[in-house]
Amino acid sequence: LAGFHKAGLLIGIFANKNVSEYLNFQMEMTYIQKGSNNAKMTDSSDPISEIEDISLSYVEVPLVLKYNQSNKLNIETGILTGHLIDGYYNDLNGKISNVKNPFVNYDIGALVGIDYKYSKNISLNTRLSNSILPIGKEDDLTCYNCYTKGKYNSVLSFSLNYNF
Repeated sequence: LAGFHKAGLLIGIFANKNVSEYLNFQMEMTYIQKGSNNAKMTDSSDPISEIEDISLSYVEVPLVLKYNQSNKLNIETGILTGHLIDGYYNDLNGKISNVKNPFVNYDIGALVGIDYKYSKNISLNTRLSNSILPIGKEDDLTCYNCYTKGKYNSVLSFSLNYNF
C-alpha cells in the first residue's frame, strides 16, 4: 500500500551541537508508529480489499546534520536506525495474531527535512524518511531488479519541538 494514509505517534528527545557557524549535529531518540492503512478494506468488490493493514512501532535513533539557512530556517539530512518494538498485520477484525512476527527487527533509513524556528524555544519540523532495506521477512533481498521489491517504510512527519 503506497502513500501516506496512516497517522501515528512521534515522541522523543534530542541533543543538538554546533559544528560550525552554519552546521549543527543533532542526535535523537524517538518512539514512532509507522505502517499502512487500506482504506478500501471494507469494499469487497475491490481486489485491493484483501490486503491487510500494517502496524509498526519503533524506537529510532536519527543522526541529523542541519544547515542553518537563516536565523529561522534549517535544512536537515541524515540517517536513522530503528529497533522494532511491535509489528503486526490488521484485518477487519483487528490484529491478526496467528502470524509469527513477519517483520525484521530493525529499520535503516535516510531522511531530509526542514526545521522552522518559531520562537527562542519552539520550532516546527517537517521530515520525510524512507527505509533503505525492506522491512518484511518475506521480502526477497536477493532479487535486485524484480517486479516486487518488498515493503519499505516511507514516513512524512510533522513535529513541534521544544528546545531547552
